[in-house]
Amino acid sequence: MRFSFLQRSDDAASVDKVGIGSGAFHSSIDNASLCTLLLCLGLSFYSIYQDYVAFINLGPGGTPSNFLGYLRVSCLRVLALRNPYVPPALSIALQPKTGYLPGRRPDLPKRVGPRPQVTGIAPQRQTTQKGSAANLAALLHEIRALPVAYPDSLRLGTSCFEKHETALFSLFPVNRTCSGEICHAHPSDASLHMTLHPADARMVLERGWGQRHPLAKGGWFTRFVPVGFVMVYAPRSPAELEVVMDVIHAAAWWVSGQALDRAGDGSGTGPKGC
Repeated sequence: MRFSFLQRSDDAASVDKVGIGSGAFHSSIDNASLCTLLLCLGLSFYSIYQDYVAFINLGPGGTPSNFLGYLRVSCLRVLALRNPYVPPALSIALQPKTGYLPGRRPDLPKRVGPRPQVTGIAPQRQTTQKGSAANLAALLHEIRALPVAYPDSLRLGTSCFEKHETALFSLFPVNRTCSGEICHAHPSDASLHMTLHPADARMVLERGWGQRHPLAKGGWFTRFVPVGFVMVYAPRSPAELEVVMDVIHAAAWWVSGQALDRAGDGSGTGPKGC
């Protein structure tokens, strides 16, 4: 009987050791899981922080430069265009079918070099190949000269889209934009936003002068920007500024329904309201 008792004691001790070992094993797993969770949370918060800083560094735009603005843009990012280089489709009801540039500037040259890097939704900005201070000054000079030359159809004002930059407006718009805004330039990079006829937007995209805004999808998204809303890259030279001004004239034609007389031919034809 004594032998049997000792054997049972040894068995109980073995069970206790197994239990202790199993508990230690599960405890180590729990600790590893907790460390992994904390590491993932830390990396996630750091990624969000970096993304938020990048949003703030883009400067003022159509969305408030604060965390609520960042959350709004983050939600819209899920719905953004996947490929901003694919031109918008031509609506069956669209009149006229042909834009301004194919008829008046069919020889629009291709932009030299690769496209700049562009980021953001509101604001959307170039992060490379930014225009110099001299380029920006020349661009703004040309834009501000337009209402002086055409006081009966154009005016300057604060951008309706971005609420900060100086913008060019049509006094009597025939195609819907934000209060008749034609275009605005961004002081931080000398790029522009403007609204174009879809055929003109196609030419601008295909020849490398710009890209669509991420929310220029049409339909429900027109509450943000029109389907023909594009970013035109910053001019880097007087020759590129001339091309950009041609594109601005195309935007003025589309929004106002009136072609600005650049060639001295007195042409006043324009698109009908859509």
